[in-house]
Amino acid sequence: MMYNLLVAGRMEPHTLATVLSSTFHLSVEDVDVADHLGDVDRRNWEAAASCEYSALRGDLSWALEIYAQESVPDPPLESVLAQRIAAATEVVVLFPAMEHLPSAYWAATPEGNVTRVRLYESDEEAPVYVVDAVEIPVLQLPNAKVMRIPEVVRELRIPTPLTDSFREQMPAHFLAQQSPEWELSDCLAAWEMLVAHMASGWAGSGWCPPDIYRERLAARDGLTTVPDALPPPAVAVLRQELQQLDSTYAHLTTEDPQGSMIGLLLGAEARGRQLGWWWHRRPEPLPW
Repeated sequence: MMYNLLVAGRMEPHTLATVLSSTFHLSVEDVDVADHLGDVDRRNWEAAASCEYSALRGDLSWALEIYAQESVPDPPLESVLAQRIAAATEVVVLFPAMEHLPSAYWAATPEGNVTRVRLYESDEEAPVYVVDAVEIPVLQLPNAKVMRIPEVVRELRIPTPLTDSFREQMPAHFLAQQSPEWELSDCLAAWEMLVAHMASGWAGSGWCPPDIYRERLAARDGLTTVPDALPPPAVAVLRQELQQLDSTYAHLTTEDPQGSMIGLLLGAEARGRQLGWWWHRRPEPLPW
């Protein structure tokens, strides 16, 4: 199993070897930790676990490329390994998030916290790494802004099984172009993501930015009419799934007769507009 970790702080290679031996349930002699520019003749190429470290510039000090052979039993997840190294060495250890963002990382701190961070890498041959933002204060990263990172929420991989089921009922040519049917399925996916994210307690992020919440409510607007060309089986599936999502959304929200949610998302002047019932309900507490 391969692990790619980044380190903010200093630690000794022998300390890292001790942590890896404990984590992988190996003897220290069966772990090889070496500078990637070091003498290859001094490497233990038969080791069950190995780690090459490279010096970095900027807010990060090391990049770690760790490999556990297939003989290592039950190797931990990358997140678990990062937390163990952070706790044992008093450094901050970054590991990549699932989202398709070059700056999307998690950071494990010596105190046992795990938080999102935003990492930038310069275009130089020997790049400079800057941790631009963290979602909680991290002592070892004093120059990072403490803020919620909105692009993380937009890139969350929220499953949409209902939308997938609906698309299976659609002729392929409807989904191969930006037709009304294609837009309908896109709106359904956005609405399902909002409801699923809310139902999970905003899992994966802990919050939802107002602009994303607004976009996904607007997506529900796009589901009020059904294109005439939609096949009857797809219409039936759509109506059933929309009823399920609407019911869940209603259950997870409270009535907002004063239009405070509309005012927050669309401006006070929008309170007099004719809007769908979903605009007149709000989650408690608000997710931003």
